Amino acid sequence: MVKLATEVFGDVVVVHAPEELGRDQAESLQTNLRALDRQRIVLDLDRTELLDSVGLTSLVDLGDELRAQGGELKIAASNPTNRKILEITRLDQVLEVYSSVLEAVKSFR
Repeated sequence: MVKLATEVFGDVVVVHAPEELGRDQAESLQTNLRALDRQRIVLDLDRTELLDSVGLTSLVDLGDELRAQGGELKIAASNPTNRKILEITRLDQVLEVYSSVLEAVKSFR
């Protein structure tokens, strides 16, 4: 399992997603986020260059899991390609998507 870079802002943790978020990385991402034992997570997709259906499904699953525990997953995506993918797949209607990490973190207040 690859350890992902994180930053903590109060009770919100920001996780920087890997460059590729596909079949090989989705399980590792889920394991990393579960190991954080946090309820408020912002996933930063800025450096992610490959985002496939398995990766997208893992985002929905993680969001559902956190909501079931009283938490929330928010997505930060300033990368226009990733924002378009989230719009086309309508995941921007399932998950809260922000144009910056700072906006996403502030949205928890």
